[in-house]
Amino acid sequence: MLELITVPFINIMVFIYSLIGNFGLAIILFTLIVRLSTYPFTAKSLKSAQAMQEMQGSDKYQKMQKKYKNDKEKLSQEQMKLYQEMGINPLGSCLPSILQMLIIIPVFYAVSRALAATPLELMQLHSDLVWIPNASELIPLNSQFLWMDLGQPERLAVSFIPSSFPIIGQGIPILAILVMITSYLQTKLMSPVSSSNQQTPGMGQAMNIYMPLLMGWISYSYSAGLALYFFAGNLVSIIQSAAMGSLDWRKLIPKMGSPTDSHT
Repeated sequence: MLELITVPFINIMVFIYSLIGNFGLAIILFTLIVRLSTYPFTAKSLKSAQAMQEMQGSDKYQKMQKKYKNDKEKLSQEQMKLYQEMGINPLGSCLPSILQMLIIIPVFYAVSRALAATPLELMQLHSDLVWIPNASELIPLNSQFLWMDLGQPERLAVSFIPSSFPIIGQGIPILAILVMITSYLQTKLMSPVSSSNQQTPGMGQAMNIYMPLLMGWISYSYSAGLALYFFAGNLVSIIQSAAMGSLDWRKLIPKMGSPTDSHT
């Protein structure tokens, strides 16, 4: 099953590479194609997040919060009833992140196999390129992009940092840092706003915390080609959110309780 997805991914990336001669740009364009093809899911998720935000601002929801504030189980039951009445999926805003996680594995194998280096790997790549007529003329692919070797974990060497300095001494993982930042922006901006007396769905809240850390760790540990895919994908998702009018930077600022709340 994995091969049914991985092999087409390899062919698409190498085909783009054959047109522009730069594998880094090929990954970026491939990412754009993937994001555009999954746009209907992203649009549905954004609409779900907007509906969730509107519901949380309704009088019915506010009264529910006050009425059952000391009975969390009953509050959860009533919230689920309200979700069903309004046709809202409380996990809808998590769908793009879940879909992205499902695509990560075939993308990882596609990038790794496209950047084949050993004779055996090159033979495997040649057999994978069933859609590319001039495959033998293209491989091995050029893995250099900017300061990166796309087949290796990305590090930007900095001369003024001692080589013995832990972690950073190996080089600064610029791309991994950018992936964490843009992953945080993406998950946070696509989540419904919650006030101090409202509960954000547990899974969505966990996504805001753990997804950027997971994406950053993968980008730090594995090939720069995969990290480049994450970074480009995050940027495209943020742009899509802005195009739909769903980009609200206020979501990045925690909402503090009013002074009167502290005396209740």
